This record gives sequence, C-alpha cells and structure tokens, in this order.
Amino acid sequence: MKTLTERINAIRARISELEQQYGRDPGSVMLLAVSKTRPVAEIRAAMQTGQRDFGENYLQDALPKIAALSDQGLCWHFIGPIQSNKTRDIAAHFDWVHSVDRLKVAQRLNDHRPAGTPPLNICLQVNISHDPNKSGVMPADALALAKQLVEFPALRLRGLMTIPVHTETLAEQRAIFRALHELAETIRQAGIAMDTLSMGMTEDMEAAIAEGATMVRIGTAIFGSRSAHNE
Repeated sequence: MKTLTERINAIRARISELEQQYGRDPGSVMLLAVSKTRPVAEIRAAMQTGQRDFGENYLQDALPKIAALSDQGLCWHFIGPIQSNKTRDIAAHFDWVHSVDRLKVAQRLNDHRPAGTPPLNICLQVNISHDPNKSGVMPADALALAKQLVEFPALRLRGLMTIPVHTETLAEQRAIFRALHELAETIRQAGIAMDTLSMGMTEDMEAAIAEGATMVRIGTAIFGSRSAHNE
C-alpha cells in the first residue's frame, strides 16, 4: 500500500501530465487537499510534501485542526454547504470559501470578516448540472449574483466552483466542466475579473483540467476512503 507521501506525489505528477497533455501552462492547476474528517497527524504528513492548501467541509471538525496548525502558514479553504449561523467562524478562520451561492451568506461573511485581515477569497458555487440535490446558484442567475458579490469590501470574488452530477464518461464530464468555463468567460466579459475555476475531484480530475480548472479538490486519492462523519 502506498504511503500518503507517495499518493500525494503521484497526484502531483498526474496533474503535471494532464497540464502537458491538454496544453495547460505548467503549474497552472493547484492541488487542494481535502482533509475533511482526517486527523491533524495526516495533515502534518501531507505538509511534509510541501502541501499548504487544505479543504474542509465541516466547521466543527475543522476549527480544532486550524487551531492546532495555526503556526504552520497553511491556507484553509471552506468547501462545504454554509449554514447562516456558522458564517462568523468561517469568516474568521478561513482564507477561502468555495461554496457561496446566495446573497445572504455573502453579506454575513462580509460583515463577520475581522477588521485588519485581507479580504476573504470566495468562489461562487454554480449548480451547473441543474441537479435538484446539489447546492449552487443556477447558471442563468450567476452573473447577477456575481455583480452583487463584487460590491462587498471584505470579500474578493475569485471565480466559480461546481460539484457536477455524476457521469461515467470523460466526454460527459468534459461537457459539464466546459459549461462552467464558458459561464466564467461570460462573467469576465461583463467586466468582473476572476482567476479561479474550482472544479474536479478524484474521479473527474482529468476532465476538469482539460476544461480549464485552476484548482482541483482531491481527498480520496490522497487520504484514502473516509469513515462516516456525523456533525
């Protein structure tokens, strides 16, 4: 069985291969290690490979880890659904939030971002598959919401995120991610500067990189399968 170090190095090598295969600039795709439900010891092991960006879904699970590693210069990304009553802690303890999908949440994150800290990097989560079981603003409403998000002084809209419906083939996966990329271009053409496409996980990383992902969110391929989490 491969060690965590071997797995994370293999993922990085695969990202580099895909960048070359699909004509992406070397180093243009960042690896976000999804450490939800994983203990501090495993995050420290990932850090030994130079990993600095970690994604968390569950606030109560994440806060003790952020505190324990507060002197390590890590960048913490909140990637899970956001409950309004948790926006204060999310705004105070994370560097990125990938799952903003409504104005109320953005307003609360802005209001709770501590004074003297840099603006909170956010991605607008888009339900690109029109899946009733998934979160995210509908594509037709994304531009209007993006125009509102850029007005918040304590937030910085970096780009779009999606969690697509499961599909089997590379072509199907690419079509979904291509739609998000095209939506991002539409928003940019409206005068909103963005530099991030947070899309692609362990099962569909190739399709995401082929269609312009700048950040892939990888958990299982790094840390292995997870035990059930109860929050």
